[in-house]
Amino acid sequence: MNLSPSWRRRRMLGGLAATAIAPAAWAQFRVEVTGVGLTQLPIAVMPFRGDAEAPQKIGEIVRADLERSGQFRPVQPAFSQPLDEAARPDLATFRSAGADSLAVGSVTRLADGRYDVRFRLWDVVRGQDLGGQSYGVTVGDLRLAAHRIADFIYEKLTSEKGIFSTRIAYVTKAGTRYNLWVADADGENAQSALASPEPIISPAWSANGAQLAYVSFESRKPVVYVHDVASGRRRLLANFRGSNSAPAWAPDGRTLAVTLSREGGSQLFLIDANGGEPRRLTQSSGIDTEPVFSADGRSIYFVSDRGGAPQIYRMAATGGSPERVTFTGSYNISPTVSPDGRWLAYISRVNGNFKLHVMELPSGQGVPITDTTADESPSFAPNGRLIVYATRQNGREALMTTTLDGKIKARLAGQGGDIREPDWGPFKR
Repeated sequence: MNLSPSWRRRRMLGGLAATAIAPAAWAQFRVEVTGVGLTQLPIAVMPFRGDAEAPQKIGEIVRADLERSGQFRPVQPAFSQPLDEAARPDLATFRSAGADSLAVGSVTRLADGRYDVRFRLWDVVRGQDLGGQSYGVTVGDLRLAAHRIADFIYEKLTSEKGIFSTRIAYVTKAGTRYNLWVADADGENAQSALASPEPIISPAWSANGAQLAYVSFESRKPVVYVHDVASGRRRLLANFRGSNSAPAWAPDGRTLAVTLSREGGSQLFLIDANGGEPRRLTQSSGIDTEPVFSADGRSIYFVSDRGGAPQIYRMAATGGSPERVTFTGSYNISPTVSPDGRWLAYISRVNGNFKLHVMELPSGQGVPITDTTADESPSFAPNGRLIVYATRQNGREALMTTTLDGKIKARLAGQGGDIREPDWGPFKR
């Protein structure tokens, strides 16, 4: 297989050492939203009372979350005075500004050093109070409170679950140092889970969000570990003869699919989450790799060059005869499937460029949704409405999120290193 630089990078296997999880000031992000959607909901999110004195600006975080989702269009009324949850706002003012809904609230420092965060959501058109919530949080959880507020608003107004309080994992390289980070869904509040002078690839969240599988080369060969995010403890999962790579969790959390070359060539195997003897799934003379489970756990999508060039295939999670999924383009890699099973996101090489594509699986039609040329590693949000991926812009690697139609994108621009290998974690349980 003639491997591109992107493909080689994904398969380049590195080592790392577990470290205590620590905040990273340089790994912070800024969100730049571009594009216009067709059916966005106009909403006014006012500065919360107390935002000016608080370590985090709750109103700004909520507004950015909603805008990045692609479902909302922020509306700025003529005045910007803070409004709290106890106020009875003049809804006519917000109607005239074009808002359909309004979010107000407050953040107050308590005597014990914690913060009381409250908010209320209004239907401006109908003049209805849509409810609110309150949170008592430490200073470290102020951003989480803001994300939960955005989740409440998103679900109330769209009838779908919000993803703002979920997490993403990604890898950075700064100089000769590699780090595996766990961050909020907006890229902020990054914490280092693993660090090493060796490369790191293929972080993969477990279905309950408690563990990350990854590949290490610290013993001078590709080895798969499972890392407990809360405690920092890890355990060896796959260290067989040859290469051990590309871990992917089954939805039940009891097994993982991995790529092993223990029997010659790279093939797919199933292995118990606690380790043990793996069971071979594929039988081909080519390279089979990059497995990913469907949300119902019944199917595995993977990449194979069994037909002469990398294409995406699907087979039963128990094994059997694979069927080819991608037919447009001669080089298709990095599959990820939406939670509802309707959409496949993947990377296709087009005229030498690597572009994120989205395919509606029932129709089999895949279309490019980016204007960048070095896209890689797509991963669906747990509600299936956004995709996070790595790309290169202005000579630097960065994370992006995009809606499935490509109309709304947010650039999460990192500081201090190249950014790659994102994986979007599940809803918190």
